[in-house]
Order: sequence, then C-alpha cells, then structure tokens
Amino acid sequence: MIRLTRPELPLETQEHLATYTRQIADTAASDRRVTAIGLWGRFAVRRRIRPGVLAALTDMAPGHQRCMYCGDSQGTDIDHFEPKSQAPLRTFDWTNYLLACSYCNSNQKRNLFPRDAATGRALLLDPTLDDPLNHLRLVLPLCTYRGLSAQGDACIDVFGLNRRGVLVAGRRTAYATAKQSVELWRIATDRGQHTKADEVARVAWDRPLADVLAAMFHQSAHPAADLLFDGEEETLALLRDPELRANFLARA
Repeated sequence: MIRLTRPELPLETQEHLATYTRQIADTAASDRRVTAIGLWGRFAVRRRIRPGVLAALTDMAPGHQRCMYCGDSQGTDIDHFEPKSQAPLRTFDWTNYLLACSYCNSNQKRNLFPRDAATGRALLLDPTLDDPLNHLRLVLPLCTYRGLSAQGDACIDVFGLNRRGVLVAGRRTAYATAKQSVELWRIATDRGQHTKADEVARVAWDRPLADVLAAMFHQSAHPAADLLFDGEEETLALLRDPELRANFLARA
C-alpha cells in the first residue's frame, strides 16, 4: 500500500451520490442497510455513478490501475472501505470508495472491517487518509511486511499480505527491478542522458508493487538504514543521493 491523493469527482456524479445518500437517510434507521444494499444493486443507479467514480479511482490508483490494497493486480472493483452492511449511509460516499482487485475485495476483505475493541476505531488503513509507511515496514530483501501498529497488523492479516506467496514473490522481483532502476538512473544521469533518466524514474513508479520502491526510499532515510540495508550498501548509497531522491520522489 502507498499513500494516495483523492481527486474531486465530476459535479454530475457528486449530485447523483448525494441524491442516493438522502434516500437512505430518509429511511428509518432500522431499514437503512436493506435500502442501501438495494440501491447499490440497481443497474440504473450504478450506471449513473460508476463511470465518474471509476475514472477518478483509476486516476488516483498506483501504477496502471493497480489495486489500492495489494498493489499488484489490476483494480477492477469499487470497494466500500467501510462495508455497506456496517455503514449504510456511506454507501454513496465518495470518500468511502477505493479501487480493489477482485481477489482482495471478494476473497480477502469481503465484509471484514476490524475495529479497536476499546475505541471502536477502524483498524484497516485508508491510503487516502493514512500513510501506510507509518504502519507497515517492508523487510528487505525478504519482502514480507511487519506491522508497526495495530492498523498495520490488521492490514497484513485481512489482505494476506504475507500469506499470499505470489505477492511475496512479486515483491522480491519488484525489489530487484527497483535496484536496477536506481542504478540505470545514475548511469544515465552521469552520461548527461537526462531524458532517459526521467523515463527510468517514471517507469519505476508505473510498475506493479510500487510499495516496494516507496519502502526503499522511506527506509533509506531511517536512522537504522545501515542495518536495514545490511549487505546492500551500494543500493543504500544511491537511495541517499539527494539528486536521485528528488528526481524519483517527485514522480511518486
């Protein structure tokens, strides 16, 4: 997961969402769940809102329309971050939508939405509100996640970030290609090939599992970076290069 910025929706889509939210709010509290699920299931309703919502989600997604949870597969589903069954009034709330792959949405998250037992606070991370780097640490080069908070632990568990072997293997490949990218950027820059260097940085962020590249830059600035990159001193030196950092992070 990486930090994302939520854009504004087209005005027409905003108006449709507001209309359906009012319909749910005007229903008796005991009936709102049924009303919300019924409205969401109507083809005519989804036809009015899906194009604008999906286009905005696609624009804000990492890489080329990647899932906002695993960062690997194509995002195909409009996921309700807080499930309709638990928060019917948020069924048509733009700030409650994230782009998910069908596996994360239907096989992993489903209607799971863990909360802190004492406070009721949501434990899953919303990457448009929370910076995942503050809650999840990618252990390099194993490419498995370690939770830094209860929210980080919940995300690892709900989305199977360490249990899904294909994700772990993909992150290892992403780590290898990310290291190659920073090396290629340095070579191109030293040769004065600045257009090529810019393209290397752009492509690096467009690949699946961009969370690996984000973790590399984040951890290279950590006080314990020498330990975190033990045996990877050349990579760490590149990641610490001010010019390289500025160029890559400007495209994050």
